Amino acid sequence: MSSLEAAIVDVPDFPKPGIVFRDITPVLSSPALFRQALGEMTSQVRWADVDVVVGIESRGFILGAALAALHQKGFVPMRKAGKLPPPVHGQAYALEYGEATLELKAGQGRALLVDDVLATGGTLEAALSLCRRAGFDVTHVAVLINLTYLNQLTFAGQKVLSAIEY
Repeated sequence: MSSLEAAIVDVPDFPKPGIVFRDITPVLSSPALFRQALGEMTSQVRWADVDVVVGIESRGFILGAALAALHQKGFVPMRKAGKLPPPVHGQAYALEYGEATLELKAGQGRALLVDDVLATGGTLEAALSLCRRAGFDVTHVAVLINLTYLNQLTFAGQKVLSAIEY
């Protein structure tokens, strides 16, 4: 087990019964683990092919903004419905425990799409679609944790980049 895996805390039955929430707070609160996580989840990113980092609300904001600052790229927030001022593009999608809508301001450029956990893939698939509709060309997709037992999601014919796989 890696030091990153060891630091992540499983919280059963959160936010609903039957869901195991992966709490990444211990990773974020440790400068060494946080830096390690950022490096491992993007070790295969070709940063010359990235203009902006798009972070999915909410924990994707933390990871995405840190990556953008570290690599001197712009950061673009992808938010839940009603959180960005108009005009925005929206995309509804199903979660493993409900439904939601993501919104994104129009833009352009080559994007790294970042989130914390890839579970069933619904959020990431909606985010990819939304990025394209809003004018971004997604060149890489990276997550801290990929729950491969719940998804077989690929991007550009490859596994989604991740630091940890369960």
